[in-house]
Amino acid sequence: MRQWWWKILGTALLLYVVIIGLRTPLAPALIHRSIDRIAPGPVSFVVSSYNTRFANDVLQGWIENDSQRVCATNIERLSDDQLRISMDIPTGLRKEMSDLHIFSEHSGALVMYDAFFTEGRGSGIEDRNCAVGKSLRSGFEFPDRNILNESIRNLFFHVPMWFAMITVMSIGVWKSVRVLRANSMAEDRAALAAVQVGLLFGLFGLITGSLWARVTWETWWTIDVKLNGAAVGVLVYLAYLVLRGSVAEPAKRARLAAIYSIFAFTFMLLFFLVLPRLNAVDSLHPGNGGNPAFNTYDLDNRLRLVFYPACAGWIIMGVWMYQLRRRLLNLEDHLAHATDQ
Repeated sequence: MRQWWWKILGTALLLYVVIIGLRTPLAPALIHRSIDRIAPGPVSFVVSSYNTRFANDVLQGWIENDSQRVCATNIERLSDDQLRISMDIPTGLRKEMSDLHIFSEHSGALVMYDAFFTEGRGSGIEDRNCAVGKSLRSGFEFPDRNILNESIRNLFFHVPMWFAMITVMSIGVWKSVRVLRANSMAEDRAALAAVQVGLLFGLFGLITGSLWARVTWETWWTIDVKLNGAAVGVLVYLAYLVLRGSVAEPAKRARLAAIYSIFAFTFMLLFFLVLPRLNAVDSLHPGNGGNPAFNTYDLDNRLRLVFYPACAGWIIMGVWMYQLRRRLLNLEDHLAHATDQ
């Protein structure tokens, strides 16, 4: 039982991630507005939302600009997830971007940041109080982020795949160093097992990333430095398998593969972690190419309760798969030698 505790832990963590990560509802959110610019004078626009219940609800709406509030003059309920809001925009708002706020008794406080480009700016307006009531919403929910929406659950699968891949490939590098030090065929098989399992997680990472791109960017693939870097990193390790298949002599193959594995791991980290974070490089990924990271806008304490266990669970699963693959390779080698004798 002492040898199995971490495997039981990994399985339990992944069960927790699948159940909680997929069944927890998203919090209500504002997802669209019919205009994106406001100018001084009367203005009316339609706001669309997700997972809300606006019918027969207590509502208040306002725009906020540098702590200055402009309250709605009228709110018309079109459906459970649509409102028509009318306002009288004054001259003098200080900042060029204004946030849209909606308070709903059943859905709570909803905010769309930088919803409107603001014209007719000045030195400020008179303070206004847009009174709100008390929210009746309760329960554990994930945040509904702009563009991501339900696809934010992919965070528990796509990102941990790369963590698991890097962890298993690290084992492969360690085993490759041991091959160079001891010329051990057993360590060579261990290094091969690590690369094979790591490539499997890399493939899953590319697939989940492509699915996420289709939902959020409306394309299966795009010219993004991190997408292309991840693909190059996987291809570099696929070349490791090609190299092994091109050398027949076992000892020579083991040493060449070990040297290549060390360089491949270095290039993988360069393409995964270093190059996408350069400010001079354009990237759509959070935390890359000058974009804000997940923990700035998207990752909050509710998501962390599932994201961190997901990372730990997938890493444990990767190590477990590596051990199984290594044992299988050792068994195949033992059977091959027994057959030769």
